[in-house]
Amino acid sequence: MQLFKDTKFDFLGWKWRFISASILLMTAGIVSLIIKGGPLYGIDFRGGAVMYVRFAGPPPIHRIRTALDPVLHGGVSVTTPSNVPEAMISTELREEKSLNQARDTMTNTLEATFNPEPSKLDFNNTGRESLIDRLRDPLQQAGVGLSDEQLTKLVDAMLNFRDKDRSGLLTSFDQLSAVPGVTPAILSVLKQQCSLAPFAVRRVEVVGPKVGANLRMQAIKATLYALAGMLVYIAFRFEWIYGVAAVVAVFHDTIITIGLFSLFNKEIDLTVVAAILTLVGYSMNDTIVVFDRIRENLKILRREKLEPLINISVNQTLSRTVLTSGLTFLTALSLFLFGGQVLNGFSFALVVGILVGTYSSVFIASPILVFWQNFVEARQRSARKAPVAGKELRSDLSRGAARPKAKKG
Repeated sequence: MQLFKDTKFDFLGWKWRFISASILLMTAGIVSLIIKGGPLYGIDFRGGAVMYVRFAGPPPIHRIRTALDPVLHGGVSVTTPSNVPEAMISTELREEKSLNQARDTMTNTLEATFNPEPSKLDFNNTGRESLIDRLRDPLQQAGVGLSDEQLTKLVDAMLNFRDKDRSGLLTSFDQLSAVPGVTPAILSVLKQQCSLAPFAVRRVEVVGPKVGANLRMQAIKATLYALAGMLVYIAFRFEWIYGVAAVVAVFHDTIITIGLFSLFNKEIDLTVVAAILTLVGYSMNDTIVVFDRIRENLKILRREKLEPLINISVNQTLSRTVLTSGLTFLTALSLFLFGGQVLNGFSFALVVGILVGTYSSVFIASPILVFWQNFVEARQRSARKAPVAGKELRSDLSRGAARPKAKKG
């Protein structure tokens, strides 16, 4: 499928505008990183506990922070996404033995703060065994004869309804009437023995500080090894200057992405590292497609100067770039808008990376080839004291594309 035919856009004529924008973005990001003392690492890399809590309405951030600050010694961070009533509560801890204690403290403090009837079992945050033990005797006293097997199946059905149909949070026990086997008598016992807190703990993650530091180092190594491997491959597959240009473009994409994370105060965790590695590969692939077309045209359009030849090559790959980048961008944007708090950092990195990676292939990597060509020509002219008339010096950019030597005689 070809969206554009015979386009003749002067892409490299716009290169300085995009290079200036890139310099501005990288400078702003680097300054932000320096001021803030580096990236804002997530719990994966810092070590600590993070709890994802869903509320029936807008999360009361101030009340959560006020309740947890006095009982947690690692400091409390409470953030909320814009599209779901969920709060992400995290605390940084330096001692391994404090992690499980912090998790229990967070849960108990939220229960004490938001549970309207603390003497009753909180149905929204209880587990299977606790609910079975709480209901067994009251159900028998109410004349509801259920065997242990029947009670277990009933509890499983109610918890499954809570977690899957109601996203882990009930606002009324009457909602359980939709569960097969739940009779008015059972609902009456539930209302007597259980309460419904206006929140539900959806997930708790705990990472030790030593493990976090190790994960951070491994993430840095993985990114650098990926870049080094790609540099070697492209230098072998094309020419060394192609490899340098591609890796510079990928470094450009990575620095801008990390800088934007710092500017927007977004945490970098393992999912973000996965996204950065994904965009490294994506940007490199897009750059290779453009470079491959440039190499083909070097053999076909031997009399064409390098800059217009690159413009021709980019125009020829424009339909492919718009289709692949556009569809991938729409997918990443959907994840960013509707993926929730867990995927927010991952999808943000992809959205930024796809945009930056697409234009860096054209406006960062390709101009490096032109700058190198101009540098080589200037050196050649300086060595010969005069420009060579009627010949275009391609240096080592055009392997296999040089003119054939004239036969002797």
